[in-house]
Amino acid sequence: MSLFQTKPVATLIVESIGHEHGGMKRELNALNLISLGIGSVVGAGIFVLAGTSAALYAGPAIVMSYILCGISCLFAGLCYAEFATMIPVAGSAYTYTYATMGEFLAWIIGWDLILEYLFSGAAVAVSWSGAVQGLLGEFGITLPSFIGSAPFAIDRAHMVTTNFGLFAFEHHPLIATGTLINLPAVFISLALTVVLVIGIKASANFNNTMVLIKVGVLLVLMAYGAWWMLGHQDIVAANWTPFIPANNGTFGEFGWSGVFKGSAVIFFAYVGFDNVSCAAQEAKNPQRDMPIGLLGTLAVCSFLFIGVSLVLTGMVKYTGLKVDAPFIFALQQVHAPAALRFSIEIATLAGLTSVALISLLGQPRIFFSMAKDGLLPACFSRLHPRFRTPYLATILTGIVCAIVAGLLPLDLLGELISIGTLMAFALVCLGVWVLRVKRPDLSRPFRTPWLPIVSILGVATCVLQMFMLPPDTWLRLAIWMALGFAVYFGYSVRHSTLRHGPRK
Repeated sequence: MSLFQTKPVATLIVESIGHEHGGMKRELNALNLISLGIGSVVGAGIFVLAGTSAALYAGPAIVMSYILCGISCLFAGLCYAEFATMIPVAGSAYTYTYATMGEFLAWIIGWDLILEYLFSGAAVAVSWSGAVQGLLGEFGITLPSFIGSAPFAIDRAHMVTTNFGLFAFEHHPLIATGTLINLPAVFISLALTVVLVIGIKASANFNNTMVLIKVGVLLVLMAYGAWWMLGHQDIVAANWTPFIPANNGTFGEFGWSGVFKGSAVIFFAYVGFDNVSCAAQEAKNPQRDMPIGLLGTLAVCSFLFIGVSLVLTGMVKYTGLKVDAPFIFALQQVHAPAALRFSIEIATLAGLTSVALISLLGQPRIFFSMAKDGLLPACFSRLHPRFRTPYLATILTGIVCAIVAGLLPLDLLGELISIGTLMAFALVCLGVWVLRVKRPDLSRPFRTPWLPIVSILGVATCVLQMFMLPPDTWLRLAIWMALGFAVYFGYSVRHSTLRHGPRK
């Protein structure tokens, strides 16, 4: 059988039948899906990386980086919405690729999503660790350094060359930091795994609470920042001049190349789109709720990102924003009330907690779909007899995430997530066009407008941002994909239900 044999859409639709036939429970409405999306998107990408990306890459034009992210996500979101209403099953981009471009490409995107979700949860857990240690520091509590940070870091001061046959990559090496483990990051990963095993409804309710806290505080921050900026227009003008700092001779460091690189680095925040589509099999009315959930997430998050980044760079000169907690730093510089500073710290914790939760929610559902197709061992598709969640996959995800979060630094994790997210979005944009041509007869409760223009622009913007990421990131992606090919040809092709029929 061809490596590009597609899975029939009719089969996928049958597999989407609800819990009365032994599947996952349909518990989520449109508001839950928007909350899941916001919970996944509004986190480290704004609370942590807004400042460092402004300081290192884009300056005040970081707002344009967020706009570029939003445009790319609009194209992808429109394509996701058509797929999610037509094929409302767990698996997101993996499932959509299986239906349009065949098993091998589906495996590639599924393996890519495993990398994306595992490292997304780990990256946010690392950010959560920094935030909770900062809050403890307000009360004079300091964790011992050997359990408060990763034992490895990227050595940005040196380059090494790694040869792979005809190819050679220059990259920054990993070095030992002298610490033992990032214990708070391990703790939050394992604690949220317990929440996720209990069930999607409990997870959604917990996430809703976290989302209300962080969105409310971000709106207060925007209001306070706007009020302060109106009273200090001369300072704001100085902070925003130049709005796009001149490139310093290095590609990606300011200028327009910096705007694009800033967009590529912060893009991992938008993995939340894929998380929303992963929950399609647990939506009460996916044909109506999925487009609302996807596009509602984009609208709310884009408004928050643009507003907050304008306020941040208006209150403080971008050159001073290379700090772990840029909003706290900015509020301190403008002598904001202490209550607002504490509120931001609490919102940061709430935001990062919800992002970690939703990242860990998405990964087991990718495992679930791939295992149902025989591409991974059957145990990953096993549902808990009471909670109806893929509990074994969830537990494995949580353990691996805890290990990665405990050992690796944030900057390495963030770049790997961005390239995985961009690859997934590009394939979804391409896939919706392919299926529209191959199967124009299928029912489409939501139709992506202006095809193929939306697909072409979606692929182009995603690929462009992928090429803005450093060679280190491409090297690590290549190693991960080589491992994936070994798993596919060593296990998956011999157990594929598309090739050999259902498991016995």
